[in-house]
Amino acid sequence: MSYIRHDRQTDLERHIFMLGEARGRLAVTLDVLTDALILVGQHNVYCHAPKEPRDLATAREHLEGAKDLIRDVLEHLNPERNQVPTGVVTPPSRIK
Repeated sequence: MSYIRHDRQTDLERHIFMLGEARGRLAVTLDVLTDALILVGQHNVYCHAPKEPRDLATAREHLEGAKDLIRDVLEHLNPERNQVPTGVVTPPSRIK
């Protein structure tokens, strides 16, 4: 796995063990995106810019959008959400 840094390998293995392959990888991806957002925020603080530069604002927006998409995928992968509760009868569709 050359696309993941060595220091994230342990996190990746732990999350895959706890959540399964897809959810574990997505969870670590969320962590990486969160770290990137933190770095963008720190850049603004340390550069003492009166207003966030447009390129950093755009980067932040894209990172937040990516996190939202990953959260949506994680929600759809949640088996409890996708199952019909026991004892619930789903109405038949109307046939015309």
